[in-house]
Amino acid sequence: MNKYYLSLDLIDDAKSISSYEEWHKNTWPEVKKSIFDSGIVAMEIFRTGNRLLMVIEAEDGFSFENKAKMDASNPKVLEWEALMDQYQQRLPWAKEGEKWTLMKRIFHLSKTKHSIQE
Repeated sequence: MNKYYLSLDLIDDAKSISSYEEWHKNTWPEVKKSIFDSGIVAMEIFRTGNRLLMVIEAEDGFSFENKAKMDASNPKVLEWEALMDQYQQRLPWAKEGEKWTLMKRIFHLSKTKHSIQE
């Protein structure tokens, strides 16, 4: 099992942010299915201000490239992404074509594992 952390900003407008959150209370079943079909077993999104943090837990063998290929051939996922895109803005350091930006872990502390820095 692997864990990934990604970040994205929303357009900084209270009404827009509220609407984005409402959409996520009723995420389309086809979108949920595509997430699970890609090898993701759990997904959470947190917000502070207009900054989002997505946490993904995925099976071994999961890849963002394969998920992107699956999404590109799924009309409902494409429709959802287009709808969500009106609320989102890329981080200034995002690569070309990148929406959610993968975060790099810089510190970990656990009683069961040694602290690591990658």
